Order: sequence, then C-alpha cells, then structure tokens
Amino acid sequence: MDETCLQERFSPASICFGCGPANPRGLHVRSFVRGDEVVAIWRAEPHHEAFPGMLNGGIIGSLLDCHCNWTAAWHLMQRQQLEQPPCTVTADYAIKLLRPTPTDGPIELVARVVDSAAARVTVEGTLSAAGKARATCRGTFVAVQPGHPAYHRW
Repeated sequence: MDETCLQERFSPASICFGCGPANPRGLHVRSFVRGDEVVAIWRAEPHHEAFPGMLNGGIIGSLLDCHCNWTAAWHLMQRQQLEQPPCTVTADYAIKLLRPTPTDGPIELVARVVDSAAARVTVEGTLSAAGKARATCRGTFVAVQPGHPAYHRW
C-alpha cells in the first residue's frame, strides 16, 4: 500500500499516539479505504511487546481505537459529502483479546461501519496476525463541534 493513507491525507500534522503522522514516537497507523472496509497493515517493534514475541494488549487497543475512529470519520465524510472528514472522537469501545498476537510479521486491521446516525457511528474491527483473528473491537465514535476540547486536534 503505497498510496496516501487517510491520516496523511486529512491530518498530516496530527500527533495522536496511535495514528498521528507527526508523532515521532507514535504507532503510525495508516488506514486505507477498500470498498466498504478500511484496512491497515502495521508492524510491531520490540518495545511494543508485552513479553518477547507477543504484542502488548494496550497497543492492540490503541491500534483498533484509532483505526476504527478513522473508519467512522471516513463514513461520515462520505455520507455528508464533505471535502474533509469531521472531527470524531471515541465515545466508547470494547476490545476482546482472543489469543496472543505474535510480533514477528505483519498485523492486519480491518474495520467496517455496522450502524450510523447523524453524528454517531458504530464500527466493528478485527486485528489479525499469522492468518488468525487475535482481537476484535466494537466502538461508538461521534463527530464533535467547535468548542469541544478535541475538535480537530487529531
């Protein structure tokens, strides 16, 4: 995937830990639209591990949170025919850790919208490695307005 990801296209100065292109210590999630899904391939480094060879659960949560948030923002942008995605934040999300996630290969994130209203989107995501689902997520993401502390801060 060498084309520009959603984060680089719409928020290149973001310092978000999970998805900010401008955060030198961040995870740099790069999300791409593929039909009705948003996908990303990510690679862990040793400092992302809970123990040798296995990804930390908090990192898993950050990856899914940011990736699903961008899925929601993209969905609202398309539905409302906007030129830029609205600023969305996480209202709630739940992670299910299904099995340990090995760090010796690519980690795939796939997310899709399962429900949406005017400014609220529910997204389900999966984190997979070595051909198996390792964690799932279901979250609600909402568009915020000027005056909200997170408004266009990502």
